[in-house]
Amino acid sequence: MSISAADVNKLRQMTGAGMMDCKKALTETNGDFDAAVDFLRTKGAKISANRADRDAKEGAIIAKISADGKLGVIVQLSCETDFVAKNEDFVAFTHKLAEIAIANNAASIDALKALPMDGLTVADKIIEQVGKIGEKIDVVKYEIVSGENVVPYIHAGNKLSVLVSLNLAPNDANFIVGKDVAMQIAALNPVAVDKDGVDQTIIDREIAIGMDQARAEGKAEAMLEKIAQGKLGKFYKENTLLNQEFLKDNSKTVAQMLDATEKGLTVSSFKRISL
Repeated sequence: MSISAADVNKLRQMTGAGMMDCKKALTETNGDFDAAVDFLRTKGAKISANRADRDAKEGAIIAKISADGKLGVIVQLSCETDFVAKNEDFVAFTHKLAEIAIANNAASIDALKALPMDGLTVADKIIEQVGKIGEKIDVVKYEIVSGENVVPYIHAGNKLSVLVSLNLAPNDANFIVGKDVAMQIAALNPVAVDKDGVDQTIIDREIAIGMDQARAEGKAEAMLEKIAQGKLGKFYKENTLLNQEFLKDNSKTVAQMLDATEKGLTVSSFKRISL
């Protein structure tokens, strides 16, 4: 049968696939639009299977919060090339995934992929995007944060995103400093909110390193533990968020800056994802 340009364009608007792919899909399915959509999705699945061993090290990372500011998610959608990662449609698709995750309070990547999206599941829409783009793409990282006041930050280029949960109700002042704290997290990548949140394996490693360094400097064996504890204190100052010097004013720690903004204001938790 003859496939009109209008039909090809209609399928292209429905799926986002290329003109030639849409024409072939309609030709193969005798102009049946539903079957043509399935044809294109099958093509996406085949591309995905064929490219399973490809590295998908590029992508977009989007942070988004709910309307009331009490819930936030970060979604990382991977792809193979920077060219695709910068594509407006790819970035918009990642934003849409984050919106769906927020709306449904998705607890995990699997939960997100099972959610409905434009008449399909998110998993099927991703396969559809594979057919359209021709690259391996997938949701590879996902974080969720909740609290009284969740503040998002997306670094330029969508290569890094942060969520910060503050303990007091949102207002203009603490939302602004929340952004500042998120930018600090983006820049310095702290290991925890404060020293109480540092994993014991990290503490043990830092103490061992400190003792080895002191031993190499010829310090007495009886002094090694005390010296290592001192080095651990420096580690906390440099690598835990609240104890770090505030980048915009190094006369204060992040904890002091927050308390000066609003009495009792502090960070409850944070998440950071980067390529």
